Amino acid sequence: MTVDSSPEVGLEPPRQSSLSTAAARNLASTTKSAPQMQEITSRWLLRMLPWVETQGGAYRVNRRLTCTVGDGKVEFVQDGAEARVIPRELGELALLRGFDDVEVLTAIADRCVQRDFRVGETLVERGAPADKLHLIAHGRIGRASVGSYGDEVTLDVLADGDRFGEKALQDEDARWEHTATAETSGTLLTLSRADFEAVLSTAPSLRAHLDAFSALSRRRQNHRGEAEIAMSAGHTGEHELPGAFVDYELKPREYELSIAQTVLRVHTRVADLYNGPMDQTKEQLRLTVEALRERQEHELINNREFGLLHNADFKQRIQTHSGPPTPDDMDELLCRRRGTKFFLAHPRAIAAIGRGFNSYGIYPGQVDVGGQQVLAWRGVPILPCDKIPVTKEKTSSILAMRTGEENQGVIGLHRTGLPDEYEPGLSVRFMGLDEKAITSYLVSTYYSAAILVPDAVGVLENVQIAHWPR
Repeated sequence: MTVDSSPEVGLEPPRQSSLSTAAARNLASTTKSAPQMQEITSRWLLRMLPWVETQGGAYRVNRRLTCTVGDGKVEFVQDGAEARVIPRELGELALLRGFDDVEVLTAIADRCVQRDFRVGETLVERGAPADKLHLIAHGRIGRASVGSYGDEVTLDVLADGDRFGEKALQDEDARWEHTATAETSGTLLTLSRADFEAVLSTAPSLRAHLDAFSALSRRRQNHRGEAEIAMSAGHTGEHELPGAFVDYELKPREYELSIAQTVLRVHTRVADLYNGPMDQTKEQLRLTVEALRERQEHELINNREFGLLHNADFKQRIQTHSGPPTPDDMDELLCRRRGTKFFLAHPRAIAAIGRGFNSYGIYPGQVDVGGQQVLAWRGVPILPCDKIPVTKEKTSSILAMRTGEENQGVIGLHRTGLPDEYEPGLSVRFMGLDEKAITSYLVSTYYSAAILVPDAVGVLENVQIAHWPR
């Protein structure tokens, strides 16, 4: 047997003939980006709101006296399958607004009877005697009536916290003017006229309150519920003119500026030795300011004291008729106010708008807003805002608003000219060095939002964003 002793070809590594890139990088200056941040969004709300200088830290909204009261939503507590109305929440009823006798309110709440309903069940029939107040704890109920031409017309859709039949508690001759049908399964609580009168007969304080309410209700009002200004029109000759004056609210609402703050800390060693080619303190501050602005927009939407979702008038809240947003729903939201400046919706809700409109063979148009093309409906831009919540049931809300003091709309409130102001309404104050050689800066911004008249903001609630038309 012959053994081949020749050396194997390819086992010896090739000799390097130039400097490797890995070694060369030790001598090179790396081209780098500024620090990036995923939290930054377009913040359309901050860009679109007119900002009003607020001296003294508060803004008072003076309005004409409004005679209509009690248009809030009622809240409930749940214990297993049992729902109970919170006694103080009955103060949201027009009859009981301002009544604070907890013992009497508890007696009324205890007489509310739970009723569970099924999809498609008729809860009240048009023309039938009305002798109960219905409080919706959970579910959706559609109300319909007969139109001028004998056809059925849809009035509205009610949901959690709404109610109907309030007049039935006092009017013995009341009859239902509509038919209420359950669109989903749910639960409501009913209060009969007999039970209400049983409590009334033993509560003098409630009787006095209802007498005062009746006197207020008899005062002449315009279609907005404001105290009417007497006047005469179309008369001839020496007609005696009525005297008039404009009555104001005695306790107007004041919006105090809210605050967002943080303390930025930078070690002096970092600022001294690692300050090129980028200023470390400047980059830290830039990203901190971005985060504060994101929180500011979140608060303008969600804060319970002044946020737009929580402070929108309950009469300006409407429900979708079928769940997903449709052109009809958007038109209903749009027609609730004059001069709507823009819609505001979560990006997923905007996608749902596109799907819903496409199923109708319609596609929203586009308009130019600040040099950027955005979707629009009826010429009104639909702007994205990811601060609007999306529930676990995959529902969200769409806002429509008019803006500006001159239009009696929504305005942003801020204070400029602050000490050590870094941006309008935002200050950065040096707080000194500590024993660990850490420099501290106090970063503060002051802001709020005011709704000048109730119809400045409307909300389309419970918008289903997970529906996919087939």
